[in-house]
Amino acid sequence: MKYVYLDNGATSYPKAPGVAESMSDYILNVGTNVGRGAYMSSYKAENVVYETRELICELFNFNKPENVIFTKNITESMNVLIKGLLKENDHVIVSSMEHNAVMRPLNALNNKVEYTKTECNESGELNIEDVVSSIRPNTKAIIMTHASNVCGTVLDLEKVGQICKKYNLFFIIDSAQTAGFLDVDLQKLNADAIGFTGHKSLLGPQGIGGFIVNDRINKEMNTLIEGGTGSLSDTEIQPEYMPDKYEAGTLNIPGIYGLNTSLKYLLSHGIKNIREKEMYLLDRFMESVLNIKNIKIIGKKTTDDRTGILSVDFIDNDNGLVAHELSKNYGIMTRSGLHCAPSAHKTLATFPGGTVRFAVSHFTTIEEIDYTIDCINKIVK
Repeated sequence: MKYVYLDNGATSYPKAPGVAESMSDYILNVGTNVGRGAYMSSYKAENVVYETRELICELFNFNKPENVIFTKNITESMNVLIKGLLKENDHVIVSSMEHNAVMRPLNALNNKVEYTKTECNESGELNIEDVVSSIRPNTKAIIMTHASNVCGTVLDLEKVGQICKKYNLFFIIDSAQTAGFLDVDLQKLNADAIGFTGHKSLLGPQGIGGFIVNDRINKEMNTLIEGGTGSLSDTEIQPEYMPDKYEAGTLNIPGIYGLNTSLKYLLSHGIKNIREKEMYLLDRFMESVLNIKNIKIIGKKTTDDRTGILSVDFIDNDNGLVAHELSKNYGIMTRSGLHCAPSAHKTLATFPGGTVRFAVSHFTTIEEIDYTIDCINKIVK
């Protein structure tokens, strides 16, 4: 059976060339911790960790590597940012397209923090006027996804950043679906903090993510996790300087080695080139799906301002069963359901049935797209 991986919205596969080899090299030939040993292999690992911070800065147009913090994933990053910044009686603004990585931490604050959910339209697009009208005297921040993980629509965060600047609000971005696919420029976006994950479009391994904070928001934030850092070991108080303030415990150094390699691949290959390839594939896919009866494309019907995600509703079929049949009978891997974003599905009028989500990468081939279309036609008929 032919196997086709179209679940890159969940995690990318395959990873960038060399990722597995660099992780193996660390485990087999280096193996030591960072910030704990005064010997050469520890220094070698520390150099790779610091270089990876610099690569993240290059990716996001940021200039302080010490303010790049590593976590295990973007969910942890958003928890640190949300729970570290917000205090009782604060108010924040989010969009109706948010992932549970934002909504669950907010709701876990047990109503001590209020939030307003600005409604997007059925294409997943944000109404900027609604964002402005949601601002209150106690509004502290706007927290938003850069693109929907359900329908792929890219939100106009540059305008949101201008609002934050005008009203002196903190701006926190969830870049899970865009980092490595779009040019995410923190300066243009006027962002104070951004969470990222290594295992999606950054083409790195699972278990490594992080966030960037500027000095302005860092001064307002408390830590979520405290512990050993290899620094100031004479005191039982968490260091205040960066990155030690947020990096308690041993880092996922094999994951950082893998991320280091994938970032070098992305930056050398060119994010623009990657995006153009994915959009070409998506356009070919969408054009064919639009010609199939009883299938509805969810969100925008063009490739403008969207990622390589295509969510569809099989109107006369159960979406979960369709995804199962695609996998069992044709070897096509997708993801059905609500994608950890119930509010987005309500916005897109696909709740509670969900959708079948196809997500390409630049490693996807034209032959795989055409094969998938053929299989969809067989299932519908």
